[in-house]
Amino acid sequence: MLPRSAVLRQLSCRRGSLASVQYSAHRYLNTAQNSPKQGTSRPKTSETKTQKTNAASDTAAAVPASTANRPKSWLTQKVETSPIARYWFNKVTTVLGYNSPKQVAGRRAFILYEHVCAATPDAEKAFWQNECDLPPTFQSWFTITNLHIWMLTVRLRALPQPHGKFHVQFLIDHFFLDIEDRIRAILQPAVPPTPPYTFSSSFYVNPNVPKDGKLKRGSRAPERLITRQMKIFREQWMGMGMSFDLGIATDDMEMAAAVWRNLLGARGAQGIAYPDSGSSSPNRFHRAVNLVGGVVENVEKVDFDKEEARDDGSGVHDYAPEEADKYLRYPGLMVDIVSYIRRELCRLEAISDEEIMQGSVEVLKFGSIKGKK
Repeated sequence: MLPRSAVLRQLSCRRGSLASVQYSAHRYLNTAQNSPKQGTSRPKTSETKTQKTNAASDTAAAVPASTANRPKSWLTQKVETSPIARYWFNKVTTVLGYNSPKQVAGRRAFILYEHVCAATPDAEKAFWQNECDLPPTFQSWFTITNLHIWMLTVRLRALPQPHGKFHVQFLIDHFFLDIEDRIRAILQPAVPPTPPYTFSSSFYVNPNVPKDGKLKRGSRAPERLITRQMKIFREQWMGMGMSFDLGIATDDMEMAAAVWRNLLGARGAQGIAYPDSGSSSPNRFHRAVNLVGGVVENVEKVDFDKEEARDDGSGVHDYAPEEADKYLRYPGLMVDIVSYIRRELCRLEAISDEEIMQGSVEVLKFGSIKGKK
């Protein structure tokens, strides 16, 4: 993944006096791409307020849904009504690179991320939370979104170059810009909540928002904590992608193992605890230890017994003995999820490159896990 500075440079577009040109270019050139908006799209401010606002300026202008209800500017009205103004406007935007493959990929990737990938946890909330027992945490939201980022990336890799490379890179860039915004909102909540990079999700709750609605002084999270969390999510993104790449290249058994480890929390890895007959055995707590490749933690110094018994707040851990019957659902869950992944990958493969890069997002949206779209 590119460094954040490189991401910002790629996402950034010419600003200042060209702001009206960007906005008008969006309104005129992307009218056909209008799609329903989910929530509020607004670039968030943070420690890097100036950089991030500049980085998101082109992206915000590129999202048709977020600007559909704004009044048209004078320049937009002029371009739409005057053939001469339209001709010279197209000339200027071409010179500025507005229609270059990289700029087009950046705008399209944002739409794909927001409406195709990031929307899936909320769309299948009942399945993930009720049947898979994933808690309403940001970690669960990230894992599910990450799965669909990988699924869409598999299709984007097949696009002709340089379109494939640009679409994949920008999709991941938008993903991590959104993650950082959401991490900041969780670690340093605001009242009222500040809209994230894309939209607010009902899939997870923020445990740090005070019940009385009053924030305490000094509640700002240190940058090192945010950086640490970003590194952890980066490692999870890489590890999950590699495990599913192996699954798609081998067989369903490997794919099911990747589902179990990444989506079902590897519950039962240390064996299943059953209640003793005639007596109540104490609850045994185990969770999968997230080894982050040595970037954040020194793997050699990890005490696995201690870490497995520590509650990390994720909510994903082994079932208590009196809940051991829940493991009976796991084979069925793995079959459902693996079938869903294979089915959706085949569906995306059948969609033409033109539809992937320019078509309606409704065609690209993922279907239901337990049934065909």
